[in-house]
Amino acid sequence: MSSVRGRRGGSPAEGGRRATGRVPRVHSTRPVPSGLRSGASSRPGQRRTDRRPERRPSASARRRPLVTGRAVLLVGLVLLLALTLAGPVRQYLAGQAELARLAAEGEALDQRAAELREQLDRQTDPAYVEREARERLAYVLPGDRLVIVVDGEAVEGDAGTLAEATEEPEPLPWYEGLMASVADADGGADE
Repeated sequence: MSSVRGRRGGSPAEGGRRATGRVPRVHSTRPVPSGLRSGASSRPGQRRTDRRPERRPSASARRRPLVTGRAVLLVGLVLLLALTLAGPVRQYLAGQAELARLAAEGEALDQRAAELREQLDRQTDPAYVEREARERLAYVLPGDRLVIVVDGEAVEGDAGTLAEATEEPEPLPWYEGLMASVADADGGADE
């Protein structure tokens, strides 16, 4: 008696598994008539009609595990790649943010420079300089009449002259002020 496993080249030491990656079929152990191979007919064109329906794999048949060694290795490599690339990706994103910030700052500086150029062009105009001198510094041209409002009263005068203010007495030196305050605190008995 020969078994199908022996004729197909598999050895009993391999546990009956072939290197095809498929689950092995369960074979019957009934004797095979001499001269005939199991599953083969005596005539080449004749089909075998007494086929048995395929049996479901029994509970003792090996199932493929859900997590294989290859899957664990692949997941490990993917994690290692992600950890390796995390630093450079973070630096790239930080560099992009820095570039955007610097571009915005450059645009603001360009706008400020344009405003300063425009102001410089205005200040080279003699009419602008004259108008600013009249408004900010109260300058007048010779022959113009200057009117200045002080404390709600209009004071008129020629260009460059103002009404005379009353003179205040000159302040005393600090030591004379100190002596006067001591005398006032004493009741003025010395005077």
